[in-house]
Amino acid sequence: MTTVLIVIAVFVAFLFVMNLWTRKITRRGLETVPQLGQITPVHGGSIHYVEKGNPEAQTIVMIHGLAGQLQHFTYALVDLLADDYHVIALDRPGCGYSTRDMAELAQLPHQAGMIAEFLDKKGVDRAVLVGHSLGGAVSLAMALDHPARVAGLALLAPLTHKLPETPAIFKPLEIRSEWMRSLIGNTLAVPLASKTAPHTLSAAFDPETPPDDFLDRAGGALGLRPSAFVTASQDVTGVDASINAQVARYPNLTVPGGILYGRQDAILSPPLHGPTMTEFGLSYEELDGFGHMIPITEPEICAAFIRRMTEAATSPQTSLQDKPSEQA
Repeated sequence: MTTVLIVIAVFVAFLFVMNLWTRKITRRGLETVPQLGQITPVHGGSIHYVEKGNPEAQTIVMIHGLAGQLQHFTYALVDLLADDYHVIALDRPGCGYSTRDMAELAQLPHQAGMIAEFLDKKGVDRAVLVGHSLGGAVSLAMALDHPARVAGLALLAPLTHKLPETPAIFKPLEIRSEWMRSLIGNTLAVPLASKTAPHTLSAAFDPETPPDDFLDRAGGALGLRPSAFVTASQDVTGVDASINAQVARYPNLTVPGGILYGRQDAILSPPLHGPTMTEFGLSYEELDGFGHMIPITEPEICAAFIRRMTEAATSPQTSLQDKPSEQA
């Protein structure tokens, strides 16, 4: 009995120390990446966003991917487009400085609904959605559930179909118990993530090289928080639970747009998530030599693509079907 009590005491002490370490890393992350914009409450949470450009111009709304934040777009893309458009980059519900009240809200229709409510409150009508990775799936959910609010889609390496399996770097997020997410998030996850960050970033950016300023300028330090781990874990299971129903509705997709992929994407399979969407009216372009994180590594190419999609979606004289289907 004494041995059991000693083991329990040691384990509790270990968790306590890890929690203290987690709090220290979290404080450092919040200091490194402070809140950039404004926060608007919506049902089920709140949306943190930044906006730039002419409010009277066409609105472009940028939605980031799994374990990301709006700095993936403010890194370069927002500035490249703000001279000609009204650009809003937001933290998905639960990410960055946005909030989400419950795990169920991670499912694609709920995330889309929260962002649609945010756009209503902002008075934004007929936006072009730029969705990267998981943000692409959320953008498609908005196009299906709120088509009158979406003028077009410019999707960057989007998730469009159910994954055969979770990418290796996101495997630790496959936790379906909320209390277990909270326990791991507040003890083990953040210190481990801080130690493995170079490997994780290398895998995410492969075959390209992560920028040296990813943790601050691209907001990566915000991922070193318990809430970021919990939200990302909820996203993994929430998307898995809702993506098949969304795929079944793609024949009803009426919003025009296109998809841009890096051919060497190491996170999502371009053949699975890209050209498969052409039968539903989206164009497809592919870049040789580039990976998954093209909004950060290739912002000029992405900005040109977004411009083409925006012009095609908002000009009745232009058809997306006239655009080239592949870019070498």
